Amino acid sequence: MHREAEIDLLQQTFAEIGSELDLDRVFQIVAERARTLVKAETLLIPILDENCETYTYRAGSGKNIEEIVDTSLPLNHGVCGWVWKHKKAWWRGVLAELDEEERNRWEKEAGTLIMVPLQGKKHFLGGISAIDKIGKREFTRRDLNLLTMFAGIVSIAIENAMTVKQMEETSRLNEDYRRRLKIMNKQLLESNRELEFHALYDPLTALPNRSLFKDRLERGLALAESDNARLGLLLIDLDRFKDINDALGHDKGDYLLKEIALLFQQYVFPNDTFARLGGDEFAMIIPDSNEKAVTERAAILLKALEKPFIINDSTITVGASVGITLYPEHGDNVTDMLSRADSTMYAAKKSNQRIVVYEPANDYSPLGHLTMVTELRKAMSNGEFELYYQPQIDLKTNRVIAVEALGRWMHSRYGLVKPEVYISELEQIGMIEQYTTWAIETALGHVTGWRESGHELRVSVNISVTDLLNPEFMTRLDALIGTKEHGELLIFEITENLFLSEYDRLFEVLEYIRKLGITLSIDDFGTGYSSLSRLKTLPVGELKIDQSFIKDMEKSPNDEVIVHSTIELAHNLGLSVVAEGVESNETLHRLAQLGCDTAQGFIISEPLTVTQMGTLLDGSDVVAS
Repeated sequence: MHREAEIDLLQQTFAEIGSELDLDRVFQIVAERARTLVKAETLLIPILDENCETYTYRAGSGKNIEEIVDTSLPLNHGVCGWVWKHKKAWWRGVLAELDEEERNRWEKEAGTLIMVPLQGKKHFLGGISAIDKIGKREFTRRDLNLLTMFAGIVSIAIENAMTVKQMEETSRLNEDYRRRLKIMNKQLLESNRELEFHALYDPLTALPNRSLFKDRLERGLALAESDNARLGLLLIDLDRFKDINDALGHDKGDYLLKEIALLFQQYVFPNDTFARLGGDEFAMIIPDSNEKAVTERAAILLKALEKPFIINDSTITVGASVGITLYPEHGDNVTDMLSRADSTMYAAKKSNQRIVVYEPANDYSPLGHLTMVTELRKAMSNGEFELYYQPQIDLKTNRVIAVEALGRWMHSRYGLVKPEVYISELEQIGMIEQYTTWAIETALGHVTGWRESGHELRVSVNISVTDLLNPEFMTRLDALIGTKEHGELLIFEITENLFLSEYDRLFEVLEYIRKLGITLSIDDFGTGYSSLSRLKTLPVGELKIDQSFIKDMEKSPNDEVIVHSTIELAHNLGLSVVAEGVESNETLHRLAQLGCDTAQGFIISEPLTVTQMGTLLDGSDVVAS
């Protein structure tokens, strides 16, 4: 099964069982879909009974299920018993963890059987067991990862359905209880819909969010490639919107964004995708379109914006700048299409041209018309890169315990350039490995110096998938780190989207990194589809909650629920939690109340030069109140 088909199956399953409250039907759907996902001979759903002493096979799909379904067995029986006891998945990889006696006992079950746990919000529910004993097909780690991700998606729906079932049995003779049950069913349905909505749509405008937009763009590019068709991408950024927010307040700014979204939607065709990527930035995918047609659509949108908006008896006129990229001329993947549209949009804004189409020979960026390759090679040779450090504080002691290293390009003509401008270029020209080596070596030198001055700190460095997949990366790490003692000073930040690529290879590299004493941190947590399932198997020690959830905590109860749940999940898995993007004392204090371990953001400190960081440490470790 291809990845696109797997995603479709997962989404279809989530949508179907999310509105299904018949427990038996939920179990059967899960069994059938899980069997299809991993191509198992037989798929069984064992569920823990209320007495917590036995389990029962509640549903199945495939061969010989009639003999097994509805059978109850003691909790300590077979592989199921092993999974209950250890609260983790069974597959052939666990054999290495067992002593010789256990290994001899279980070896016959390895390979042809995998079982992953079903973990609800409150209770351990049961598991999903895939079997292929007759065909003797060996299940792979990929099969395990797919089944684990599937279990993570369906477990909440199963728990909801089980809850409803229990209530039905308890209150079936009581009319008042029946009315309450009906209300709860409705709430559960609404909750499921709300969860799906918030995962994929912008709550302010109801437009697709960045995550869904990137998925739609990936699908659109794949379809265009298969049909030998074209595709256009518009990136639209409002002009001087910050000034409007400052003058009228954020509430009025939000109102204006909703009005603009409604206005633009009048010009969206059925096959288009229109999204809000964040802030005052919108984007549109236009399939089967050439440069002329895409440019005309952009002009129509800007023309529509010429009509003033009335807010509080004030007449507001809003302009916008548009960057355009086209497939296949300007890129064949999501990253290139978006990054080039972004740099082109910036060029449009800077030049006041309003609409600019990407030109490969003259790459637009915040630096103007620089030949990026030449400039970056010169920057590396001349030592124009510097590391800034943003402090992270322990929320129990308010003391600095770590810093995040943030690269800056000190350009002789254009001043300080942030990494979002040049990192993708470094990857494209094959210089990211050199840059990462410099960043690790420099950060390690600085944190070692601070420790020698009596400041016990660790430093986090961002690592890209290009670095991790480089066969020489582990060798270079050995040379840089030297000892495990040095490794323990480092935190490597990786993002969830890394695991959409060569997961098995990445897992091997990450495990090696962990053995060097380096802590692995999942950055921007909460923005990926497979977050929960990956956390069960990855050798990580920390996760950073994405700032999009942190910044609106004070105004959004849903965001606070997500943050609280994430903290509890991480702690249950033995992980520490960092909240990034903290911008107010109220948010800082609330995070402390919720049990968050560490925080960083402008309310604590902006990124500092190494000199400024040293001054801060020598003055006081306390930087927030």
